[in-house]
Amino acid sequence: MSESAPLKDLFEPPDGFTPDPRPLILASSSPRRRELMHRYGYRYSVIEPDPNAECGICTRETPPEMVARLAYQKGADVIQKIDSGTVVACDTVAECLGMVLGKPAHREHAQEMLMRLSGREHRVYSGLCVWDKATSARCVRVDVSVLRLKELTSEELEEYLDGEQWVGKAGALGFQDGPRWLELLGGSATNVVGLPMELLAEVLQGF
Repeated sequence: MSESAPLKDLFEPPDGFTPDPRPLILASSSPRRRELMHRYGYRYSVIEPDPNAECGICTRETPPEMVARLAYQKGADVIQKIDSGTVVACDTVAECLGMVLGKPAHREHAQEMLMRLSGREHRVYSGLCVWDKATSARCVRVDVSVLRLKELTSEELEEYLDGEQWVGKAGALGFQDGPRWLELLGGSATNVVGLPMELLAEVLQGF
């Protein structure tokens, strides 16, 4: 995974891929999700959900339950703001040793997350909600990917923190940035970035 070209290929659509032709509405402020939609050739516009739609962590929820609920809440918020169209909403978190790792609030928070992940496997969960205004049809699915972070030296940790590539990323990690010490063991690479494109294509085909 350390080679930049093969890593980039993980985020490109497969040969022969044809995107769903209908115009979509991406319920997200994430530039990484927008980039994936663009790479896969979807026609889309962006309507950001209200920040309150992303709140409300329940301690009794599992990570899959949480991302499914938050994706639904984002979709429900944006579907009320449109007259027509199909909304795509997503929420992503990392989980390690039973602890949910969202986006770090600051450098020290990112350092704490990375130290927890160092030398261990962890999972990235994305909840995906697709909701059609005209038919009221909706689908909520969850995707999971497994990664392993090698044991970091203090120098590697400080270098990564100084580069600020952790900002705005679940678990303080950006797989798309190609860190040599992060390995994808299973699942979708686009899911790790924050929008499981393979699952999205499957759900849209079902619609």
